[in-house]
Amino acid sequence: MKRAAEVYLFGQVLGTHSFLLKGGFLQPDEYAEIGAQYFLPGGETGTAATVLDSLGVSVRMDGTWIGTAVAPMLQAFYAEKQVDLSPLRLWPDDPGVMDYVVIAGLARSPMGQFQALFSTGHRWWSVPKETDVAGCKAAAIDPFFRDESLLAAKICLKHGVPYVTIDSPHTSFLHKHAAVNVVSKECTSQHYPGMTPEAVMEQLKETAEGLVILTQGGGEMLYGRQGEPTRRMRPFRVEVKSTLGAGDTFKAGCVYALLHGMTDAETVRFASACSAIAISRFPLPLYPPTLREVKALICG
Repeated sequence: MKRAAEVYLFGQVLGTHSFLLKGGFLQPDEYAEIGAQYFLPGGETGTAATVLDSLGVSVRMDGTWIGTAVAPMLQAFYAEKQVDLSPLRLWPDDPGVMDYVVIAGLARSPMGQFQALFSTGHRWWSVPKETDVAGCKAAAIDPFFRDESLLAAKICLKHGVPYVTIDSPHTSFLHKHAAVNVVSKECTSQHYPGMTPEAVMEQLKETAEGLVILTQGGGEMLYGRQGEPTRRMRPFRVEVKSTLGAGDTFKAGCVYALLHGMTDAETVRFASACSAIAISRFPLPLYPPTLREVKALICG
């Protein structure tokens, strides 16, 4: 029996086809051997839901419409987990949103049809409902769904539910009111070209009500708040098997930390440990980090 949801998640929920290659990444005109392949839940929100469930947190998630190919897989995967799928809308006569990811160690290449989907001008995601948010203790909101992402944040604020977001620029509503905004290297390259990480952090902190974390892949993380100096932390070192889901797992770690009242330093360390465990295995949905593993890594 599913428990009442502690966390509300809104964003990308996909069916991900992943392919782990043997002998290095794809090369033009050369054969590549597939070592393992899976069709499992993915997307920033789908992955976060899987990780939070593994950490012992009950979740309700909404976002991408799920189609005829994706829905049965999601329902079977989460049947015995503390993840409430009831807000997700079925997309009839459509297989649903899927992506395809080729992976070899640190290198991965995602493929999909998101540009085509977004360019249609039609909405293919849900409108968040107050009844799904009310009663939750924390939330995470992906910024990709335009007015609906903004609405999710406003509902959270109305009901006093602190939220984590990702890759939201310093001028955005989502960034300003977030309890935590996790900004990736990919986001800074797009929105802050030519700026140093330190300069980007100053801009982000200036308009933030909460904690800002700037991740840089395997490089040093920067984090801080408005009016405070920027602090740094090196990520945990592990043997990398696949980087797929690393950022989504970091986000889930931040949600867990927010839910349990961790300090800023504890939050970054906990989320980093979650992400480190995630990249040391494949496929992540079948082997998500457990709370015991995260604590063991943190304690060394």
